[in-house]
Amino acid sequence: MTSNTRQQDLAVTDTARLATSAYADDQHLAARQSIYLWQKPRYDLPGIIVEHLAKTNGTILDVGCGNGKFITRIRQDRPDIKVIGLDISIGIITSVSHPVAVADAQALPVADASVDAVLAMHMLYHVPDIPAAIKEAARVLRPGGLVIASTNSENDKHELDQLWSAAAAEVLGTLEGPSRISLSSRFSLEKAPELFRNELVNIRVLKLPGVIELTDVAPAVAHFASYEAWADQLGTPFATTLQRASELAAAEITEHGSLRITCLGGIIIAQKANTDMGLNVTD
Repeated sequence: MTSNTRQQDLAVTDTARLATSAYADDQHLAARQSIYLWQKPRYDLPGIIVEHLAKTNGTILDVGCGNGKFITRIRQDRPDIKVIGLDISIGIITSVSHPVAVADAQALPVADASVDAVLAMHMLYHVPDIPAAIKEAARVLRPGGLVIASTNSENDKHELDQLWSAAAAEVLGTLEGPSRISLSSRFSLEKAPELFRNELVNIRVLKLPGVIELTDVAPAVAHFASYEAWADQLGTPFATTLQRASELAAAEITEHGSLRITCLGGIIIAQKANTDMGLNVTD
């Protein structure tokens, strides 16, 4: 691991940064979520989560609940389930209906074996000690309870990575520009099963591939701009590089009719063992 990567990992997991500039509200999160409006096929991710909770009753923790889109859907479709939202940022949960609380995924304020499912949707890569957070999720689960997490592949949206690097190279006057920061690389779709293995069983990976096709540059620019909280880690002037990336994206659309972005996200489902459960890992 390079020094630059270590510095970026520290930035991605910095609690103060997460609770303020990154997720003080849901502006940046909503921008990253909105680009999927142009993806084909479209996935109803909250609906998929509800489906996987079909046999779950009782209480669910949504750890790192963000702007509460999963909480809203679960409460709508499964009013029999109690959903508690937890997040490191008080700002982003102000509009989420209660019960919600500020909490650290590495030290959940919940009793042992007291909940029936734990959600960790696109958030474990922000936790400094990912194994500790997974251990905490297992601790609070009743035997047989589910952990459902989501993240992206290490190859997700590589066209945007290439576009940003090209823009940074032009701005810096170098042959190759620095990469944009990767949020999901610490807990990628490829790494997740092994990270779960020590605490959980019956690990399943549901891959959700797709293609985003943009004929307007605005969603791509909004996506790039949502990384402003980590501008100091990018090794290039953020505003200038963002403008050049916008111009390169517009040129791609003009030349080819669209900007195509390949996506690969996914969901990892696992269980807390009962005494009669065995380990099973599948893709």
